[in-house]
Amino acid sequence: MVKRDSFGTLPDGREVFVFTLRNERGMEVRLTNYGATIVSILAPDREGRLADVVLGYDSLRQYLDGKHYFGCTVGRYANRIAGGRFMLDGNEVRLATNDGPNHLHGGVKGFDKVLWEAEERILPEGPAVLLHYVSTDGEEGYPGTLDVHVTITLTADNTLRIVSEATSDKTTVVNLTNHSYFNLAGAGEGDVSGQILTIAANRFTPVDSTQIPLGRYRDVAGTPFDFRTPRAIGDRIDEDDVQLRIGSGYDHHYVLNRNVGGLILAARAEDPRSGRVLEVRTTEPGLQLYTGNHLDGTIGKGGKRYARRGGFCLETQHAPDTPNHPSFQSATLHPGGKYHSETEFVFSTTPR
Repeated sequence: MVKRDSFGTLPDGREVFVFTLRNERGMEVRLTNYGATIVSILAPDREGRLADVVLGYDSLRQYLDGKHYFGCTVGRYANRIAGGRFMLDGNEVRLATNDGPNHLHGGVKGFDKVLWEAEERILPEGPAVLLHYVSTDGEEGYPGTLDVHVTITLTADNTLRIVSEATSDKTTVVNLTNHSYFNLAGAGEGDVSGQILTIAANRFTPVDSTQIPLGRYRDVAGTPFDFRTPRAIGDRIDEDDVQLRIGSGYDHHYVLNRNVGGLILAARAEDPRSGRVLEVRTTEPGLQLYTGNHLDGTIGKGGKRYARRGGFCLETQHAPDTPNHPSFQSATLHPGGKYHSETEFVFSTTPR
């Protein structure tokens, strides 16, 4: 089923909606067309008990005032671009800077802060919401009018599927992602240090003091960034490593091990106590691991406090600052081309 309800009104009077997707197994996802944002995911534990496993807010006002990008669709370019500038077709593009000297997550008013058109549907795969936004030429400094479609579907096998597509009338750059924070024990139920993580990546992207890539990849072997085999998120997070100090923990891009096209398994997370498992599959070349290092006790849903490291993000995407690094996989979109990205969040449980 899919249901639409009012979520409040914006200061300009436009109404915002929240949509509820539910499958026959009882899993439920709520999302809003403000920021194309996932508000809640009710997933069962090994005993069948449901808990909300993503961080977020109860009210539209909190999303309007929020600063942590809970659950939103990030764009036009996820992650950072150095100095808010890059060269494209021989011309310098200048973007808004909203993270010290750099551009972050689309700028001052990125896709997370706009109202998307939304239409509920029942697709063959399950209940869905089709979201649409037109980013005008010059918005936040980006060239080209970008026509964006994001489809969010809850399937019968407890998979949350996100498909993003875009076209542009001028050459531009595009890098979209979903910025959900997960806590498989339940949102607000402590930190995630004891949850077990695996990432299918042999390399990560080291950064400078402003979290801009140094322009090269580094092997994870022998470093605290090695999640090729399952281990607790908190096992090495506080080691004396310059990269961990820069991010105050993990806030780094991983280059996925990919030798085929299409969807691949990028990461797997597990909460040993509840038995909840999250697998992330994607068509993207990488993902950003962020361990909620800057959560500060923000009051979230149900009045719960989201303490430091109270959630982790697995943001499937291209590398940060790609437009300034020709050696990285390009995020350029040309007129006549189509940006297409798929990510699946697959929920299951382990036996006791």
